[in-house]
Amino acid sequence: MKDEIKQFFKGEVENDEATLAKYSRDASLLQVRPQVVVYPRDKEDVKNLVKWVSENQNKYENLSITARCAGTCMSGGAIGESIIMDFSRYMNRLIGGPLPLDGAAVKKEMLGVVYPLAPSYITVEPGMFYRDFEKITLAKGLILPCYTASKSLNAVGGMYGNNSAGERTLKYGKTENYILESKVVFGDGNEYIVRPLSQAGLEKKIAQGDYEGEIYKKIYNLIKENKEELKQAKPKVSKNSAGYYIWNVMDSENKENSWSLFHPSDGSGRLENSPYYPSQAENYFDLNKLLVGSQGTLGIVTEITFRIIPDLKHNKLVAIFLKDLSPLGRLVEEIRALNPETLETYDDKTMKLAVRFFFDFLKNKGFIGMMKFMLSFLPEAFIMATGGFPKLIILAEFAGGNEAEVQAKCEALEKKIEHFKLKVHITRNQTESNKYWDIRRESFALLRKHVSGKHTAPFIDDIIVRPEFLPKFLPELKTILNQYKITFTIAGHAGDGNFHIIPLMDFKRSDTPKIILELGEKVYDLVAKYRGSITAEHNDGLIRTPYLNKMYQTHILSLFKDIKNIFDPKNILNPGKKVAFANQAGTIDYISKHIAREHKAVHKV
Repeated sequence: MKDEIKQFFKGEVENDEATLAKYSRDASLLQVRPQVVVYPRDKEDVKNLVKWVSENQNKYENLSITARCAGTCMSGGAIGESIIMDFSRYMNRLIGGPLPLDGAAVKKEMLGVVYPLAPSYITVEPGMFYRDFEKITLAKGLILPCYTASKSLNAVGGMYGNNSAGERTLKYGKTENYILESKVVFGDGNEYIVRPLSQAGLEKKIAQGDYEGEIYKKIYNLIKENKEELKQAKPKVSKNSAGYYIWNVMDSENKENSWSLFHPSDGSGRLENSPYYPSQAENYFDLNKLLVGSQGTLGIVTEITFRIIPDLKHNKLVAIFLKDLSPLGRLVEEIRALNPETLETYDDKTMKLAVRFFFDFLKNKGFIGMMKFMLSFLPEAFIMATGGFPKLIILAEFAGGNEAEVQAKCEALEKKIEHFKLKVHITRNQTESNKYWDIRRESFALLRKHVSGKHTAPFIDDIIVRPEFLPKFLPELKTILNQYKITFTIAGHAGDGNFHIIPLMDFKRSDTPKIILELGEKVYDLVAKYRGSITAEHNDGLIRTPYLNKMYQTHILSLFKDIKNIFDPKNILNPGKKVAFANQAGTIDYISKHIAREHKAVHKV
């Protein structure tokens, strides 16, 4: 296989033992060994490889391509048995932008519609690491606010593939809300530009009668013929990455969210009367809503144009300490009404972990930094001395144009929730704020480091229920977890009801796979009971695809399979994720067989 690919491929093609071992893992608990790893030089390499795989599928068993960037996927979305295509080595460049913020909309012609490319945008290749991406945007005072907790490690192609979200997505939404257009190689090996289309633009696409036109035609008909079923199946939570997000491709009820792409970046609202903005009443059709979050199972993205927004320089954190979970739902509702940048949380286990291994947080801070960090905990020490150890700590962060504005927002929150009679602390400076973020972000790393013989196991790490259900949901969740007498932490995005549970597991024990599968079943059943989603932002991958039947009825799962067949009839693009076919990845049995026994790689969560 290697020699054949090298005949037409400009980038490297590798199959040595060290490379195959490295690419057998991502940030999940699974291990799947590929046959070869390729590093495309450019989009021509991508197109040629897709065409070759399509033409040679019968020659090699299970021949396929899994697109990969940084490999930080926690669901097993970036591993596969055939060809791994790594974009991070070469296809990591800036293509264009960012536009300066001058308030002027840039017109861009497309089929049937003229739309503004937004006051600020940036076009990049998928292999660019977010940390490099952010350096470019921050130099212009701009940011992509859907960044993840692993932003120092992940790449933008992974954000596109997973429809990533993070701390600030409560206010700003997920990656899908910031895609202006993309260039994607479909299953025929050709690259296509994917943009929002008006009804006239859609009709022109369909009239083409070619591979691209057939995709648009079939997806349009699938949505039209199953409109009511799709409407009912759409998860009623603020975040969801489970299955194919088909309902947003032309969802009139979600139009405000979709057209938020075209809002002026200063937040002043859409230019309703501008001739460059399509009418609110006009139908639209945007395949990006389906491709984003599809984990490369429908096409391979080669270029992404993001909308970016101004970065608010001033921010301040409010820490809220709960001894009782009963007011959590009402509390979250009242905080959300004040429009915070973030609304995060972590549990008592996470806080106790931070106390137990406090001196780990002091490393690399220097003497002065260490002293400041230690002194910054005095208010919390007093709070806990007088009010006891909290069951949950909520972090509400506000941002604004100046310090006074931010302080006023924090004080407004303190006053608004005073009837709950909770311990509240408004941080005085960034050092104080950082200590909370250190605990929130580093707790999983502490678990890995200090518990001998056990390793973090992300498999129930991305559940979401509506915030009003949390007072009942969280105690029931802990009851299930405690049945197995395992160490775990719970942290996440309280404003969305999105929680990450990371248990510590001993992978040398023979019953560990059995425990993982049992625990997954029970937790996902609980999520279904409260009408949530088993996959909020980390996506399905290999680890959650087998459990999609807990969320969707057979007909909807059948539609997901139809979508896969429309885009990728030969099933050559990242098989086993989102849709499982017979005798392939994407089953519970496959998970059991591919749980890694060795956990030497360290990934930041």
